Amino acid sequence: MPRLYEDLIPRPADAPQELDFSQATSDDVESLARDRVPVRSMRPGDLDAIAAIDRHLSGRDRRDYLAQKLDEALNHSDVRVSLVAELDGLVVGFVMARVDLGAYGEVAPVGVIDTLGVDPGFAGQGVGRALVSQLAVNLGALRVERMRSLVRWNDTALVAFLDALGFAPAPRLALARRP
Repeated sequence: MPRLYEDLIPRPADAPQELDFSQATSDDVESLARDRVPVRSMRPGDLDAIAAIDRHLSGRDRRDYLAQKLDEALNHSDVRVSLVAELDGLVVGFVMARVDLGAYGEVAPVGVIDTLGVDPGFAGQGVGRALVSQLAVNLGALRVERMRSLVRWNDTALVAFLDALGFAPAPRLALARRP
């Protein structure tokens, strides 16, 4: 490693250590992902692209469900946080999210990821990371300090993706029962 000129100048032992701003920070990867993949707020015209991506991922046509979630995100929410990622003018990923002001006895706001999808042709290019990173920045500006999501136990790819982004099991256990 080349030595810097400053390394050759003797420094008194009690001199304060200079801050090294060249060191990687925990946000560097997310910042780079946001820089490489443009992310914007979701719009009504995004439904076709979102439904196509979801159909590729789930193998089912959930257009009606997604249309309902899009309507909810755009028209029935005080805070719009759902996003899409675009590359070369094409929607290549999306995250449908909302802000809950409290649930299950908690009063702190939390960002909830409802649906997340990346076009399989763009997998591994940082699209999902850029979406979640931008969502976190937007939520932080709203003073929302936590995000959460529910995933299927056997969706190991999604669990691994969220784990890589710093998500961990919540201290709650979801229980279900048929009526």
